[in-house]
Amino acid sequence: MLEEQRLDASVHDRFGFSCGEPALDDYLRKYAAQQSAKGLSAVFVVVDDAQPRQILGFYTLSAAQVDAALLSDAEQKKLPRYPVPCFRMGRLASSLTHQGTGIGALLVGLAVDRCLKARAQVGAYALLVDAKTEKAKAFYVHYGFTACTDSPMTLYLPLG
Repeated sequence: MLEEQRLDASVHDRFGFSCGEPALDDYLRKYAAQQSAKGLSAVFVVVDDAQPRQILGFYTLSAAQVDAALLSDAEQKKLPRYPVPCFRMGRLASSLTHQGTGIGALLVGLAVDRCLKARAQVGAYALLVDAKTEKAKAFYVHYGFTACTDSPMTLYLPLG
């Protein structure tokens, strides 16, 4: 059965993970545990409980804000004219061996669920993501994210 867990460098095999994007692999191997320990981001992994060391995918969350003027006209009408609090999914990746199996969709769903739960305690309007490629942007658009008006690779998903 698949499980979401907080990254634990002493348990999870970060060096055995490969998603095909060197920057994401490098982040998981070198920086994820450090940034998590410093409170800069929270890193979550999906594993199969039959092989709990093997990371099938991961995502990160941190606090963020967005200028309401960058959102759609419809969104702007609902919001104050100053930066609104959000969550940021800084990175998301699924292992090469599990791409095309729905792990990416699962990771997005888990991140949104976690943000909705946190939103009950901390105000946040949307989940932001910075797509690094057009393929990544298309992935997020498929799940309902909208591009910011003057930064088309930054996308948001309202949490309301």
